[in-house]
Amino acid sequence: MSIVGLNNVRKSYGNVEVLHGISMHIPDGEFVALVGPSGCGKSTLLRMIAGLEDITDGEITIGERVVNDVAPKDRDIAMVFQNYALYPHMSVRDNMGFALKQRGVARVEIQARVLNAGKILGLESLLDRKPRALSGGQRQRVAMGRAIVRDPNVFLFDEPLSNLDAKLRVQMRSEIKELHQRLGTTTIYVTHDQVEAMTLADRVVVMNGGVVEQEGPPLELYDRPKTLFVAAFIGSPPMNFLEGEIVDRTVFQLNDGTRLRLPAADQQGRRRITLGVRPEHFTLASEGWPATVSVVEPTGSETQITARLAGHLIRILIRGRTNAKPGDTIYLDVTPDLIHMFAPTPLPEIAITEDA
Repeated sequence: MSIVGLNNVRKSYGNVEVLHGISMHIPDGEFVALVGPSGCGKSTLLRMIAGLEDITDGEITIGERVVNDVAPKDRDIAMVFQNYALYPHMSVRDNMGFALKQRGVARVEIQARVLNAGKILGLESLLDRKPRALSGGQRQRVAMGRAIVRDPNVFLFDEPLSNLDAKLRVQMRSEIKELHQRLGTTTIYVTHDQVEAMTLADRVVVMNGGVVEQEGPPLELYDRPKTLFVAAFIGSPPMNFLEGEIVDRTVFQLNDGTRLRLPAADQQGRRRITLGVRPEHFTLASEGWPATVSVVEPTGSETQITARLAGHLIRILIRGRTNAKPGDTIYLDVTPDLIHMFAPTPLPEIAITEDA
């Protein structure tokens, strides 16, 4: 059963179309992340599902109902926003139960639901505090608790962790995933952070310019990106790209004339290609592609090297440590199955790095 269905959904502001016919079906209990750069349409799409934005064309269903003209409060959804939106004069208890009170739910039931949500989120000792006495992570838990007490069919998250510091984001990410595993509620989560999307979701939907570039399980997008945009967006550090043409089947010639030996030819028989290699798929070898080290960044368990290969800036990520220093020449090897070859389309802006 599809709890949330989108059928050719479009959104226009005047003559400008910002969502170009999005279709998607989200089954009961799935965690779906909408990810993409600013302006790609992900938050607009989420707000349309919530009923906070009108639909220009197409159809949105939640459960058995078409909800195009249904008010947000009647859609059986609960939304967690980026800015928490807590009432400062109310206690945590009253913030979490406020929506139920507005619906006329009995006081005893409100108390029971609030206590249950408090236990799930570890807020039991904080229920009588005001928001100003809470940390950022605690406030975000209260916002999540306010959604949980409503017992909705669908949770909607709109970049809920973007206001938190890096360490707290990692902690809250784990808590959100654990919460979904515990409740099993269908969840749609919007973020610009591909690491958040990859670690949280059952399915990742990569959006760009108001269309879906690719969707699928996180590791499928990582291992088999269908477009240059997805290849550039998914993965941290991002994939390295080199533009050129294949000569003599297994020789790749860069635009400046530099020739690199390929472990295997392009299976589609293309001549001009954009070649992609993820930083962690390079290995240091005694022979291979020569690169000059620019920067070495050790982090303990791994080392990131920035180097120049025929004038192109590339990044290499190796497990462990290295004796390489700026100015050294290193030789790079890569397994044939880990080289990506794309049609020679212009590199997306997010993939462009400075050349020498």
